[in-house]
Amino acid sequence: MDLPTLWFCIIALFWLGYLFLEGFDFGVGMLLPVLGRDDTERRVMINTIGPVWDGNEVWLIVAGGATFAAFPAWYASLFSAAYLPLLLLLLALIGRGVAFEYRGKVDSRRWRAVWDTVIVIGSWIPPLGVGLVLTTTVLGLPLDADGNRVGSVLEAVSWETVLGGVAVAAFSLVHGAVFLSLKTEGELRHRARAFAVRFAPLALLPVLALLLLVQWEEGLTWTLVPMLVVPVAGVVALWRLLLGREGQAFAALGVVITAAVVALFGSLYPDVLPSTLDAANSLTVENASSSPYTLKIMSWVGLFGAPAVLVYQGWTYWVFRKRIGIHHIPKAHAPR
Repeated sequence: MDLPTLWFCIIALFWLGYLFLEGFDFGVGMLLPVLGRDDTERRVMINTIGPVWDGNEVWLIVAGGATFAAFPAWYASLFSAAYLPLLLLLLALIGRGVAFEYRGKVDSRRWRAVWDTVIVIGSWIPPLGVGLVLTTTVLGLPLDADGNRVGSVLEAVSWETVLGGVAVAAFSLVHGAVFLSLKTEGELRHRARAFAVRFAPLALLPVLALLLLVQWEEGLTWTLVPMLVVPVAGVVALWRLLLGREGQAFAALGVVITAAVVALFGSLYPDVLPSTLDAANSLTVENASSSPYTLKIMSWVGLFGAPAVLVYQGWTYWVFRKRIGIHHIPKAHAPR
């Protein structure tokens, strides 16, 4: 495998890590007013992702940074075309992080309600934006011969890319519910599991619709295989949830998102950003990549850096693996 293809696969892996790990903590934030009946339950929900949410966001930073370094032309064309959705995504992530830190600083119902609203909004916008950007990457943009976008700043927004945003957001919603059923105790656990069982079939429909659309427009024969894995793994997840096997259901959802990412990036390759005006203007792994020397240096850095990050993040999840209940939450003690 040549270096440009290797880094294309690595970037796809980074997006998979982000969608899987950040997906469930976005889902927890979305469900804050739905499953949290009072402040104590909402604190339980936030505490399930408290030790890991900021580490999960690193996958987005690394995906963007790796794209910038390995495929600068891809980065420039895509990020400039999707500037507005990405700006909203960034502002939402900033507001969400601030809300996690500020929510408990004042013992006031109104204060907490404001920051809870920020958490909910900041948990809905990023998956919508990420889904829009990834769908734009796969389906392409109107690019001229110089790789510049032709048309308005809203060229990245269409019904297809909106479908991609809805697909990622819907998956995150159910993913968060399954994670809460895995990490909480008592009524909150049962409520989260009931929500996941009820809405999982509905939430997977946009994912299947997106994959069918991509398969119809860009797909290859072999990408049918991971696409067919998605409904099978979804059924397995629902079945294990009904049996109270939340860990196995969570793993099955991991198979769902893995198969979806393989199908999307497999359909995209060898392009990294197709041109809808003329296929000759498309950016590919060859004409959009950095120099071989740059990719070689990046490969050596990744060879030593990536295992360290994975070990540290895995250790974090292991340390905070136990369930959380309302009896673990102390009384609020912040000054008024």
